[in-house]
Amino acid sequence: MPNILWVDDEIDMLKGHLLFLEGKGYAFDTCNNGIDALELVVERPFDAVFLDENMPGLSGLETLEKMKAIRPEMPIVMITKSEEEQIMEMAIGSKIEDYLIKPVNPNQVLMSLKKILEGKELVTRATTRGYQQVFGKLTMEMQGLQTWEEWADFYKQLLRWELELDQGNEEGLKGVLSNQKKEANELFCRFMSNQYENWFKTTDRPMLSHEVVGHLIAPRIRNGEKVFFVVVDNLRYDQWLAIKPKV
Repeated sequence: MPNILWVDDEIDMLKGHLLFLEGKGYAFDTCNNGIDALELVVERPFDAVFLDENMPGLSGLETLEKMKAIRPEMPIVMITKSEEEQIMEMAIGSKIEDYLIKPVNPNQVLMSLKKILEGKELVTRATTRGYQQVFGKLTMEMQGLQTWEEWADFYKQLLRWELELDQGNEEGLKGVLSNQKKEANELFCRFMSNQYENWFKTTDRPMLSHEVVGHLIAPRIRNGEKVFFVVVDNLRYDQWLAIKPKV
């Protein structure tokens, strides 16, 4: 059972919230000030902490800073009445997991807990359901692909599912997708065997490697632009997606 610490100087007014969340399978420790909260955090880690920003004595932001110094990995959710941008930025800068504005209802807190404690598992489940639902459609679709544009779009679909499944631990589904990719590769090889020679006789085809300089580089140079031309051999599309945000 996940063990949560809730720190609020008005904690007695949140008994309804606590009862609701305990009914959902969460155990709570509570305290009404930052000093006591820090003592509890020193004693043991919590799966998550809900921390009121506006408390007498040690403020929520001060408590947050000290908690992070004690247990940097512990997820903390800041709860506040204030909508001041500066306070939000300070809290977010301290690497909080979530930020809730009072008054909060129990379902908001429940959603925040699920996101923190079960987020990865929920994403994996949704991805699994999604791929299972489209598996048959993808299998049928690959049988009818006629153009290179359709094959490019289909490859991007398979790649998207591969990247999403890689985030989870569904090894069985990864094997299913691997077999589906193998079947798609065989069909694509047939397509290429039938089409590649004709690509040199028509303009209805993708740009080929020997045309890149003439079509994309030379016009920019003629216009006086500075061009930094990087050639990477055998770069796959998934590898490009991985490095794209950094270039």
